[in-house]
Amino acid sequence: MTTETRIRPPRQPRATKPFIPDLVYFEPGALEYPKGAAIMAWVKKKDIPYRMTTSHNRITNLPGETDQEKYKNAKRTLVVGVRKTLKFDQSKPSAEYAIPISTGCMGHCHYCYLQTTLGAKPYIRVYVNTDDILEAAKQYIDERAPDITRFEAACTSDPVGLEHITGSLAELITFMAKEELGRLRFVTKFHHVDPLLHLEHNGHTRIRFSINSDYVIRQFEPATSHFAERIEAAGKIAHAGYPLGFIIAPIIWYEGWQEGYADLLQRLADTLPKDATTDLTFELIQHRFTKTAKTLIEQRYPKSKLEMDIAKRTTKWGRWGQYKYVYPAEQQTALREFITERIFEHFPAANIDYFT
Repeated sequence: MTTETRIRPPRQPRATKPFIPDLVYFEPGALEYPKGAAIMAWVKKKDIPYRMTTSHNRITNLPGETDQEKYKNAKRTLVVGVRKTLKFDQSKPSAEYAIPISTGCMGHCHYCYLQTTLGAKPYIRVYVNTDDILEAAKQYIDERAPDITRFEAACTSDPVGLEHITGSLAELITFMAKEELGRLRFVTKFHHVDPLLHLEHNGHTRIRFSINSDYVIRQFEPATSHFAERIEAAGKIAHAGYPLGFIIAPIIWYEGWQEGYADLLQRLADTLPKDATTDLTFELIQHRFTKTAKTLIEQRYPKSKLEMDIAKRTTKWGRWGQYKYVYPAEQQTALREFITERIFEHFPAANIDYFT
């Protein structure tokens, strides 16, 4: 056998398919809304099992023999409900407010803060009363006039991964396009952006992609779009005229991190279309965790290689009443300076919004 016959091209990752739930719950009131009825029609067409529930906040009979099985099944469960609480949470430093169109995510990122935010409710919820949510957003915009009000749509979910089911992002984007003082922002690890490409957005929506080193994506981000898919989607978003951004998060200190993050930004520069590098923003977030998150992650992903040694960390007070464990100041400085230098090396006109 010759050398030529033994050499094979590198195996390409399988395309990431759109999320299809294994089970769907409906609040009865959700079916009174057009979006709820449309989702029910979609569920029936896909022949997905569904059940009724009295509240999207109380799903207690999820299948599974163990807590780990129930957790995995919950991440494959969609709950369709009506959002009753229309008081928006703050969303610093990303935006002034979080706009609630969905809660929960189908991804299995080991480090995700939703481990504790959602606690015993890791199932995915979508809200069908979008008009009520947009009316509340309009009130916040009017209250802060003449200042611009920014809304973050991905604080508790990855709405791009649900857009083929809900269409809610399209509604938010077209609404904000008409608001002189309203802006929309969301971040995603999924590449399914085609439904958004032909919308009238007026430059009022910034779409950001969460990216990371190859090591972090491979080890800690199962069930999300791979790097090449995310960058291809970023190019589509730039061609569609949207303001574009990237979040490098969580930045993880591991053996070889310099090479990993240098390679990340080199690949980004090599593959991103030139028209995507104008008005480009970066947000940098170091890895952090709470004691509660550490316990849950170790239960849910017992084989994870995620480093969570409290003895190697320092504390930072969190807004939810718990200490977060972050890297010591010397490591934080090394991470921030190295990645910042690489960003400006490849994207000299970019803005770094924050490092936290």
